[in-house]
Amino acid sequence: MSPRRPRHFHVAIAGSGFSGIGMAIRLKQEGIEDFVILERAHEVGGVWRDNSYPGCACDVQSHLYSFSFAPNPGWSHAYSPQAEIHAYLRDCANRFGLRPHLRFGHAVLEARWDDGSQCWYIETSEGFFTADVFVSAAGALSDPSIPHLPGLEKFQGKVMHSAQWDHAHALAGRNVAVVGTGASAIQFVPRIQPDVGRLFLLQRTPPWVLPRRDWAIGEWLKWMFQWVPGAQRLARWFIYVVRELSVLAFMNPWLLQLAQRLAMRHLERSVPEPSLRAKLTPDYTMGCKRVLISDDYLPSLTHENVEVITEGIHEIRERSVVLADGTEREIDTLIFGTGFKVQEIPIARHIRGRDGRTLAEAWGESMKAHLGTTVCGFPNFFMLQGPNTGLGHTSVILMIESQIEHVLGALRYLEGRELAAVEPTLEAQTEFVRQIDARMRGTVWNQGGCMSWYLDATGRNSTLWPGSTPAFKRRVERFEPSEYVAIARHTQPVAVSSEQPRRMAHA
Repeated sequence: MSPRRPRHFHVAIAGSGFSGIGMAIRLKQEGIEDFVILERAHEVGGVWRDNSYPGCACDVQSHLYSFSFAPNPGWSHAYSPQAEIHAYLRDCANRFGLRPHLRFGHAVLEARWDDGSQCWYIETSEGFFTADVFVSAAGALSDPSIPHLPGLEKFQGKVMHSAQWDHAHALAGRNVAVVGTGASAIQFVPRIQPDVGRLFLLQRTPPWVLPRRDWAIGEWLKWMFQWVPGAQRLARWFIYVVRELSVLAFMNPWLLQLAQRLAMRHLERSVPEPSLRAKLTPDYTMGCKRVLISDDYLPSLTHENVEVITEGIHEIRERSVVLADGTEREIDTLIFGTGFKVQEIPIARHIRGRDGRTLAEAWGESMKAHLGTTVCGFPNFFMLQGPNTGLGHTSVILMIESQIEHVLGALRYLEGRELAAVEPTLEAQTEFVRQIDARMRGTVWNQGGCMSWYLDATGRNSTLWPGSTPAFKRRVERFEPSEYVAIARHTQPVAVSSEQPRRMAHA
C-alpha cells in the first residue's frame, strides 16, 4: 500500500482498541498525519486492556484475531491470552508510530457537529478539540453492564465486574457468588474455583459449550511463521475458511444439529451427575446466544465447593444473597460476569448531529446505521463496530478492516471533490436496515428460542451482521457516493467566536 498525497484532514478518533489503532495505522499509510486518538484510559488496548480477569483469552484463533496488515508470528497459543493481545496492540502503536498521536486521559464528554464552521467540536476531560472528521472507535464492549439487584447497595462484601477485576482482592477461602454464565464467566470460574471456599454460580440460562482444543504453538512453527514467506498467511487463510463456513449453520439453524450433538457429548463427558447435567442443558437452539468454547468450565462445576443455582435472585443483603425460593446463601464476594451495555453504546449519549439531537436520541430504542458505519444527520461521523457489525462465527477484526476502508474511501471522495462533509441519505440508510432485518428473520439469532443481548428493547437484532464477512466486505468496503449527501464547503468566510474551542494542533 503506497502512501497517497497527504491532505490536511483533521481527524479525531475516540478509542484505542483494535478499531482505533487500526484506523490510525491506515490513516498514516494514506499519508494523513493530522489526527489524534482520544483515549479515556492511560494506555491503549480497549477491551483487552480492561479485561484482565483470571483466564481471560480470545475465543477466535490468534492468527485470525489480528490485523491482516500486521501479522504476529510470535503467538504462544492457538487462542491468545489477554496479556498477549494487549501486548500486540501496544506493539502496533509503537511499530506504526502512533504514540505522538495518542492523548491519554481524554474521555470524550461531548462531540457536536457545527454547520457554521463545518466541523466537529469535541469536549474532553482534558480540553477542547475540533476536527473535520470524527471516528467513534469506542466499540460496544466498553462499559460493563451490572443488573439492578434489590439491596445491592447494602452489601458489605466485595463487589466487582469481570471487566474491572480487583487483583488485590484475595479470593482464597471466601464464599463467592458469580452472577452470569457468559463468555467471561466460563473463563474465570475454572480459575477461581480451586481457591475459593464456596462458589455459588447464579445461572439464568445455561450456555451451549463446545470443546476449546487450545494448543501451544511450538518454536519451530513460530520460526516458520517468521521466516517462511506465506506460511502465516496460509495458516490464517485456513482458519478463516473453516470459521467462515460455519456461518451457513447460523443462517440455516437446522444445520446446527451436528454441533449440538457435539456439545451434548462434551457436557455428558464433563458432568456425569444427571441432576447437575440437567441444570446445564440448554433448551434453545445453539447459536441463539453466543456459542462458548471451554475445556475446563463444565468440569469445574462438578467439584464439591461449587453449587449451580438456577433460582432467580430475590435480593442482596449485607452478607448474603436471597433466592426466589426464599433460601439464603452467605457470601463475602459478589462477581458479575454480566457483559457490557451493547444495546446502549455509552458514547452515543454524547454525540450531537446537525439538529442538536444526540445519537442515542436519534436511535431511540433501536440502533440503526448505514452499513453499520454512518448515520443520517451526522456529517463526517463514522462508527467502527457500529450497529449490525457484530459476528457470531469469526473474527470481528475482519469487519473493522472493511469499515476502515470505507472511511478512507469517504476521505478520498472529500479530497477529490474538495467537499466539506458527507452523510448517508435517509433513503440509503433505511434500505440498508430493511435488507438487514429481512435477512435476519430466518437466522438462529432471531428464531432460536432465547432472549439474548443481540436483541434490543424492540426485539430487533441490531447487533449482528446476518451473513458472511466476504459479503460484508463487498457491501461496505467501497464508498458509494450515490448513497451519500455531499456537503459543499462554504464559499464565504464564516465568523468564528473567540469562545469556540481551539483547533487541535498537528499531532
